[in-house]
Amino acid sequence: MPRFRRLSAAALLTCLMAGTAMAQQVPCGGDLQSFLAGVKAEAVANGASPQAADEALAGAQIDQKVLAMDRTQGVFKQTFIEFSSRTVSKGRYDIGLKKMQEYANVFSRAEQEYGVPPGVITAFWGMETDFGAFQGNFNTRNALVTLAHDCRRPDLFRPQLLALITMVQHGDLDPATNTGAWAGEIGQVQMLPKDIVAYGVDGDGDGHVQLKTSAPDAIMTAAKFIQHLGFKRGEPWLQEVTVPDTLPWEKTGFDSGMKAGDWFKLGVKPRDGNTKFADLEGELLLPQGRKGPAFMAYPNFQIYLEWNKSFIYTTSAAYFATRLSGAPPYLKGNPEPGLSVDQMKQLQTKLKAMGYNVGDIDGILGGGTRDAVQKEQLKHNLPADGWPTPALLADLK
Repeated sequence: MPRFRRLSAAALLTCLMAGTAMAQQVPCGGDLQSFLAGVKAEAVANGASPQAADEALAGAQIDQKVLAMDRTQGVFKQTFIEFSSRTVSKGRYDIGLKKMQEYANVFSRAEQEYGVPPGVITAFWGMETDFGAFQGNFNTRNALVTLAHDCRRPDLFRPQLLALITMVQHGDLDPATNTGAWAGEIGQVQMLPKDIVAYGVDGDGDGHVQLKTSAPDAIMTAAKFIQHLGFKRGEPWLQEVTVPDTLPWEKTGFDSGMKAGDWFKLGVKPRDGNTKFADLEGELLLPQGRKGPAFMAYPNFQIYLEWNKSFIYTTSAAYFATRLSGAPPYLKGNPEPGLSVDQMKQLQTKLKAMGYNVGDIDGILGGGTRDAVQKEQLKHNLPADGWPTPALLADLK
């Protein structure tokens, strides 16, 4: 049985004040000042000093441009070849190699301590900010206040706002001047405050974690974060392959339950000839169908999906990491023509009416749409490679 003791008058008053503060919290929406008072109360209850909370939140404003960006994310309407050709350019590749040489000692420490190869970190560094050149011009505090106050995803962004207060208390961030991405990501590898607080590493030894200005801090912090996401030392993440004309296409994509060796036995061939990871789980990825680029994704590929949910982004980032690690440019093949954005919306509307969970009707070929496309391709005796074509759309109409 638990034992209880009587509270002193002072302790009772403290509890009552804490309860009042928690009761005043506003989870989202409503009057901004009342919302900020609730954020401060929660931050102080979690250990932040009132002074740090006041400094972090003073002058906070709702940024309408952030709300507009949150509702209009169109970059991933591009195909894999379009997106990867733009983001994994020769210029960016060349700069990446130079950065790996310039910070070779830091990358060596990162790999030794966290098991993450230089190419993996450098690819994220290049994809996110062009190696620090474009880190975003949104005030980070205002961006997070806006998204935490907005009732679309407050559970995601309120903890980030609280973490920003912690960064202010540590002296790692000036809330009045710090800028970053519209969604609150900070620094050269674009990480959210909560992850910076949890996994930040002082790579340059100055006593602070400052991902905006310190490449060593960014490299070491990214390595620790990637390790946390589950990256396994010494294992591959992505490998380009060639595919035969006939395969069980319905098993391509994720959750096939197959090993890389199973695919190799069916005629899938690594371009580099390396089959030593045949016993690892292997997912055959066909970003633009069976006639386009083809990749074997290994368990380490999951860290990319944890970093960013977009299939096009993750596959491009993983491919970039292979390039920086010595792989040649992928073979583009000759993909079948895909759908325009309007046609993709028509397809999603039809699939949704048929009972498939395709998410928003946004013209983006996401995981739900790919799964539904594969199922319908099977029904219509088409190769079930998950790549929607005008022929499939015509059959569904």
